[in-house]
Amino acid sequence: MPRLLFKLSPLIYKSGSVRTFSSSTTGPYTPMCMIMSPSPNGNVGEALLFNVDSCELVRSPEKAFPKELYNATLVGTSRGWGMFSNRLDRSAVISDFLNPYASKSEPKVIPLPPFTTIPTYQTEVVCNMAMSSSPEPYDKDWVVGIKFLGKQLSFCRPHLDLRWTNIPTPFESWDTSKLMYSKKDQRFNLLAPGGNYLCSWDHDFNKDKKPKFHELVLHNLPSMPREQQKRLDSNCREDHWVESPSGESFLVKWFSEYTPEGCKVPMVMVFREEDTKDGRKNMHYTDDIGDMCIFISKSEDFCVKASSFRGLNPNSIFLNGRLFVSLNMSKFSCRLYEYPEDTPYTIPYSPYWLPPFSSY
Repeated sequence: MPRLLFKLSPLIYKSGSVRTFSSSTTGPYTPMCMIMSPSPNGNVGEALLFNVDSCELVRSPEKAFPKELYNATLVGTSRGWGMFSNRLDRSAVISDFLNPYASKSEPKVIPLPPFTTIPTYQTEVVCNMAMSSSPEPYDKDWVVGIKFLGKQLSFCRPHLDLRWTNIPTPFESWDTSKLMYSKKDQRFNLLAPGGNYLCSWDHDFNKDKKPKFHELVLHNLPSMPREQQKRLDSNCREDHWVESPSGESFLVKWFSEYTPEGCKVPMVMVFREEDTKDGRKNMHYTDDIGDMCIFISKSEDFCVKASSFRGLNPNSIFLNGRLFVSLNMSKFSCRLYEYPEDTPYTIPYSPYWLPPFSSY
């Protein structure tokens, strides 16, 4: 009988059945669990994914289950690759096992150097992972960055480095403070607590370990009654920095209100970067991001073009965290997802988004 090796995010939408991945399957996805079954020729596994554009559960093709993932937990994703940490010895690997197009006989597993800790800091809790590119095709300058809870960042080039380069951030950051990589600027970005500053490190992190700071100046804020503003100020808030495929940058503020009945419908505010002058990035409030959808979770956040996927509405934000919802900013509507039929009985809270996949 198949055994759930580890389980991921609680979902979602009422759906009739689980179907097998095919070339017409697109994404984006949320990974739900990985299933391993004993086999005479070695263990076989598959990933159970939720396809957001069709609202269906999808099984990836069966493939050899890497032994490095036997006792591993998913602790971060970037560009469709997962970072897995061994629960016994805390060794870490990068793998493409969640990718339905990954090799059936030999899914890629890339070992990472052992974590080292800056004195008085910790590496027990990983906030997120960001990568400069996909490891495939082979890129010797491929960089992996890890944000730990607290003040430590760690960078390495797994194809070149035997150890991590550890960098202390100039501030204590929360678990919602996430590292992301800008293809346009070729820098790793991290929002400071409060979302008023963006600091960044060069792709060549050994050249200069000091961050570059930009003040984020908000313009064109929407007016609202004082009581509504006070209620908003009392909400839990996450700040996210997201870059579109064309290189546009957005600051997304996600507000969550809790009551004895649970979490209410969330609110988001989106600011588009207009220009940068004298170390300041001018961010203008907008409720129209055009033909785009922004995906926010514990993964490295990303954007996709809505017109490329038949089930996605443009000008929408997809949130996977305190709640699993999509917000349509054009229609001022919110869609709360529920568990699909055929979902495994228990799935612990652990939200990630995976971008659309394609064959290499």
